[in-house]
Amino acid sequence: MKLPQTGGCLCGKIRYEITEAPQLTYTFHCTDCQRLTSSAFSIAIAVNDRAFHLTGIEPRLMHAIADSGRVKTRWVCPECGCWICGASASDEGLRRVRSGTLDDTSWLRPTAHFWTRSKQPWVTLPAGDQIYETQPAR
Repeated sequence: MKLPQTGGCLCGKIRYEITEAPQLTYTFHCTDCQRLTSSAFSIAIAVNDRAFHLTGIEPRLMHAIADSGRVKTRWVCPECGCWICGASASDEGLRRVRSGTLDDTSWLRPTAHFWTRSKQPWVTLPAGDQIYETQPAR
């Protein structure tokens, strides 16, 4: 992976740059993510807030309550509706960037899988990866 990484929404009115390597690349198999992405799971990278730089129009903040009771926030383009990133109070300075919004996705390789109790039965998870039935404490 080459830095900086860049990305943005579908219409291009929101752009971002990531200046540090991600701490984690993961899939999320919860039913909310399945509905939001119209897919079997979402893929994201966790990066430090200080390494995530947003430009363009102001994203719309959308709040929801997670199964854990925590408030989670999604940053969404108000023009095209593209989900750019998210965070929750427990993320402690991390931004969870939706991997599909990256300009270059060729280097992505998830190594952790969350909410696998909701995963589609045809999804096979690689041996040796971190696998969690729900959301781990950290």
